[in-house]
Amino acid sequence: EEEEVEEVFTIVEDQPEFPGGMAAFYKFVGDNMDYPSQARRMGIEGRVYVQFVVDKDGSVTEVTAVKGIGAGCDEEAERVLRTAPKFKPGKQRGRAVKVRMVLPIIFKLSN
Repeated sequence: EEEEVEEVFTIVEDQPEFPGGMAAFYKFVGDNMDYPSQARRMGIEGRVYVQFVVDKDGSVTEVTAVKGIGAGCDEEAERVLRTAPKFKPGKQRGRAVKVRMVLPIIFKLSN
């Protein structure tokens, strides 16, 4: 019995969708993010690019910051994404498939 290695797609016919769209995704991130105190003290702002896989059931897995800004922001971006509700899974030829995505999480200090 050969074990089937599941392909992870980066480009699919139907991309995974966050419930309510990208505006809802960024609202979720904003509502659930705790600005790291070290970053706040150091005045660090910027984008953390987080890579993750949306599984066939829509769950978010394999979360990792691929380009970060440090001072705790990378870990916080990863933590928030791990708590995200399920996406509508991506589809290829009508079948749900695993899709690797990269999204920027923006850290901006409010005055």
